[in-house]
Amino acid sequence: MAKAPVLTPQGEDFPRWYQDVVAKAELADNGPVRGTMVIRQYGFALWERLQGELDRRIKEAGADNVYFPLLIPESYLRKEADHVEGFAPELWTVTHGGGKELEEKAVIRPTSETIINSYFSKWVQSYRDLPLRVNQWGNVMRWELRPRLFLRTSEFLWQEGHTCHASEDDAREYVIRILLDVYTDTAVNVLGIPVLPGRKTDNEKFAGANASYCIEGMMGDGKALQMGTSHDLGQNFAKVFDTQFSTEAGDRDYAWQTSWGVSTRLIGALIMAHGDDNGLRVPPHLAPIQCVVLVVKDEEGAGERGRLISEELSAAGVRVELDDRVDTSFGRRATDWELKGVPVRIEVGPRDLREGALTLVRRDTGEKAQIPLDGLHRRVSDLLEEIQRALLAEAEERLRSRTETVATLDDAREAAQTGFAAIGWDALGRDAGETMLAESGVTVRCIQRPDGKLPLSFDDDDLIAIVGRAY
Repeated sequence: MAKAPVLTPQGEDFPRWYQDVVAKAELADNGPVRGTMVIRQYGFALWERLQGELDRRIKEAGADNVYFPLLIPESYLRKEADHVEGFAPELWTVTHGGGKELEEKAVIRPTSETIINSYFSKWVQSYRDLPLRVNQWGNVMRWELRPRLFLRTSEFLWQEGHTCHASEDDAREYVIRILLDVYTDTAVNVLGIPVLPGRKTDNEKFAGANASYCIEGMMGDGKALQMGTSHDLGQNFAKVFDTQFSTEAGDRDYAWQTSWGVSTRLIGALIMAHGDDNGLRVPPHLAPIQCVVLVVKDEEGAGERGRLISEELSAAGVRVELDDRVDTSFGRRATDWELKGVPVRIEVGPRDLREGALTLVRRDTGEKAQIPLDGLHRRVSDLLEEIQRALLAEAEERLRSRTETVATLDDAREAAQTGFAAIGWDALGRDAGETMLAESGVTVRCIQRPDGKLPLSFDDDDLIAIVGRAY
């Protein structure tokens, strides 16, 4: 009898394949309250690695970490009309505490613009206090009708940055800096996912913002995933919360603000952009475990040799795991590590050692090779960089080959069934075309300029709309 596949094949049912990977690679489980999730050890290790890479870049961009309360007075959200209207369907509200009804309801934060701005108004008094740049790591809650682990959950982990600036130009420059130097750089050079930076349409921008910018990635099935956003808030929240400062000229002005964030959705992007029918394929720059040393049988010194190899690789800076659980079958353990997407596997068995060699397996291609014991750490280190480049190149080729330049709305709708369509914003019909596309489940993911720069205005000439179906 043929052995049943571990995962549903991607080509048979991509959503089911995704759910299989999340479960069988032991990334997460559904929580007890609808829409919540329990992130398991390996899933959280991926998030910690990603968090560290983002945190370093955020600090290099000049923002310091803070923490604000989870509960926000309901009245705070109602101060900014567009903001409360935009988030009203997603709010979780606390009405009782200590067994008594609260005098004022509290909202579990869907995002923190309102509570952070209430403190910005206390902290910002003079141009000397600016720019003020803070970042928060935490959780938020937004009611989700159709939850899917990592991609859309009612509670998720994220970072949210918030800044105040003395001028509109300084704020706009920072919005773009975060999008490109933090989010795009992390997506490309850590996650190995090429992204399209652009501006969201007015219909899709953040509630209360003047403009929203995003990075869009193409997943393995050709659908789009918004992987990060950076918002130009103008002076909207500053006016509501009276965040004013004394200018160098001695006048009073409202602060110019930004907010920006990415979330555990990026783990979903990792799965869908690189995964295959055997499970995850984790880029080495992100991988919590870059190499697993798998002892086949603890005979003829194989167990001790495995330990020494692990120590050698660890000393060379490789994140390595020794698997010497020989009471579990070799095939089962090899399959489990493939599911988790560890980039390199080194198999250590008695037969290999008798031949003075080891078996090295690449997770990205599945290639196996017999290699000598000498110079192992250099070979592994070089191979990890090669795998990082290969995964990015594969994703870049998918993005290139499945993005079609079209001239009409109907062509854009058709191309979006298998990938992205690039069409002139005017040729699409701008807002009218966007509405017509939405009727068939197709959206304008972002707007770009022909020269690759981000549009600061929709009045720019020759704007290009990136169109696709999205998660």
